[in-house]
Order: sequence, then C-alpha cells, then structure tokens
Amino acid sequence: MAHELPPLPFEKNALEPVISAETIDYHYGKHHQTYVTKLNGLVPGTEFENMALEDIIRKADGGVFNNAAQIWNHTFYWHCLRAPAADNAPDGDLAKAIDDAFGGFDQFKEQFGTQAANNFGSGWTWLVKKPDGSVGIVNTSNAGTPLTTKDVPLLTVDVWEHAYYIDYRNARPDYVSALWQLTNWDFVAKNFAG
Repeated sequence: MAHELPPLPFEKNALEPVISAETIDYHYGKHHQTYVTKLNGLVPGTEFENMALEDIIRKADGGVFNNAAQIWNHTFYWHCLRAPAADNAPDGDLAKAIDDAFGGFDQFKEQFGTQAANNFGSGWTWLVKKPDGSVGIVNTSNAGTPLTTKDVPLLTVDVWEHAYYIDYRNARPDYVSALWQLTNWDFVAKNFAG
C-alpha cells in the first residue's frame, strides 16, 4: 500500500504572519512530501509493504523508520497548528494537568520554550501524557517520536531548521515563542482525553 501526503488541516497562508505560505510550500510541499516518496521507495517487497504507518514506526529502524516517523511527526505537527489568535490557552482537564505539572500555563510555556530552543540539532519537542496521567516535556532527535514509548503525544514543535529558517533565520527561540499564537488546543485536548 502506497503512503500519501495527508492534506493540510488549513490553507497554506492560514498561519501568516507567524509562519509564511512560503515556509509551508517548502516544509509541507517539499520536506514532508520527500519523506512520503522515500518511504514508498523503501517498503515494496518488505515486511512493511502493507503495514499501517504507526506499525512501521514501532517495528522498523534505519531509513524505513526515519521516513515513516517523519511522515507521522509532520502530520501530527500540522494538526497542532491553526490560524493565529492572541489570547490562546488550554482549558478544562488539559489546563489543570499543565498547571499541576508546571505550576501554571506561563511556567509551562517558559519550560517548553527553553527545552525546544535547546534541543540540540534537529528534532522535535513534545508535550506528552505519561502512563500515570500526568504531562511532561520530552525532546527527541531527528525522527524520534513518543510513539515508540509509553507516552502519548499531545503537542509537538518541529525544531528542524527547515521549519523556521525562511521566517526566523537562526532565531529558533523566536519561532517557538510565536507558535503559542497558533497552537490548536482543541486538538491537544482531544489527544489528552484519549
């Protein structure tokens, strides 16, 4: 079964001015598409040929894992985003879990931003739900994903340079800070609720 590039959950210009349509053209249209193309070239004739993406990620290694995980990570990332809003915060059970874990939403944003800004090299920073129901921040490198652990991914930020370099050059902290305007807390809350 051939894997396909999933459609974006928003128009290419919907994230402006925080993330430009040009960045979406490259990040989604070229980088994300390349992972799909590469995976489709790697799996024919292997045990992964007819496997679901999540199953490939949990079983594969090397190039098959890297491309499958990057397809999944990027698709998840796009769903974590929506059009900018100035007053943007979680509510309900998710907000309570964040308050319990970090002492408040502002403290969470500060800790998450610090982790993302200092995640060395290329990778992802995640808000995850731990097996005990609490939430925590996890950094992964390259194509790493919480899908290979017992943690449930709730929210992610792509800290590969291609995610921000057109709009923010080398100022990763500015990119991460600006993303709070775009965070799709409804999607994050659904993930938290299970």
